[in-house]
Amino acid sequence: MKEIKDIINAFDAAVSAKKSMALATVVHVEGSSYRRPGARMLVTDDGQLTGAISGGCLEGDALRKALLAISQQKNKLVTYDTTDDDDNTLGVQLGCNGIVHILFEPIDPEQVNNPIALLKRASAKRQNAVLLTLFSLTGRKDFQPGTCCLYLEKENISEYSVASIVSNDVFLKEIEHAQQIQDSFFKSFVIDGQNLTGFVEYLKTPPSLVIAGAGNDTIPLMDMASVLGWNIIVVDGRNGHATYQRFPKATQVLVSKANDVLTHITPDEQTFFVLMTHNYNYDIALLKELIMLDICPYIGTLGPKKKLDRMFDDLEKDGLTVTEKQKSKIFGPTGLDIGAETSEEIALSVLSEIKAVMNNRLGTFLREKSEPIHNRAGQNLDYSKSVAEGFLCAIQNPI
Repeated sequence: MKEIKDIINAFDAAVSAKKSMALATVVHVEGSSYRRPGARMLVTDDGQLTGAISGGCLEGDALRKALLAISQQKNKLVTYDTTDDDDNTLGVQLGCNGIVHILFEPIDPEQVNNPIALLKRASAKRQNAVLLTLFSLTGRKDFQPGTCCLYLEKENISEYSVASIVSNDVFLKEIEHAQQIQDSFFKSFVIDGQNLTGFVEYLKTPPSLVIAGAGNDTIPLMDMASVLGWNIIVVDGRNGHATYQRFPKATQVLVSKANDVLTHITPDEQTFFVLMTHNYNYDIALLKELIMLDICPYIGTLGPKKKLDRMFDDLEKDGLTVTEKQKSKIFGPTGLDIGAETSEEIALSVLSEIKAVMNNRLGTFLREKSEPIHNRAGQNLDYSKSVAEGFLCAIQNPI
């Protein structure tokens, strides 16, 4: 979501400066590529790029394609085939051995539900969302509907662009599937005789990191989490330490007793806690509150394992036995084993472990993986089985 936030900020700046712009989105990938479907880049008419659709090798040509889309005010799908290492047509040797399909959409700020407006509403609140982007892989001159539908989970509403409308019943079926698997996937449709691919994108709320502790060693953790675009909450019982001056990149800085922390924040499935106050009584009091939250996926405790064992023993003496299920979400010592020593290295270790837990990974060496790095489930398309029942397209005079 950080990339989306950066694009939204760049969009607002471009509107203020009265610049024209286009959104480039990786909508489908066959084989390997540096970025996966959902990667985005905003291009303004003066050549400013925000976001990324590759490791830098496609951006130059993508700039030219975006400017063409802006000039013609027409969505375009461009395919980059990197499977031939000897092919110099792109002017670069990507070496990714994949085919990347990128959709270019000129953005009209006056259109209420333009693609950036839909992304804005998706990121306005802490809620999961489902975004539908329609495109054709069968011909360069085919009409490309583009980013057309948004569903907001907590508000239980759907919003549609002017260019393309999908009936609510059909969209809801795809929404239910995306929510069930909590992942993005592809769906093929035949509409008015045209084969269209739908990228049903599941947009999770950005991670929220709650750092219990306002010592100097928590500042690198804030800094690195900020680079990742995470929501950051710092909490401590000492008002001289928990200040916005010390933690300027935090979304919230709270001065609170341990047993009152949860009255100030509402954790969700994307909220991760790290206990590093260096105050045993504060940490164990907060741990007692957190282990009762079924929704909390990660609680990290700084310090040796014997400290955590002592916490469990003391909680049991107080009449609270921590179950194995509850222990499974408690990570102590917190962090991956990378030989971290300094505060910065520990921060890297902790955030790496949280990211692994977030994506249900083990944090092992990539070279030891026999399967692809990225999940490729749901990328196979079969138009012979596609249905367009209840699917409505309201397209006025496509060019």
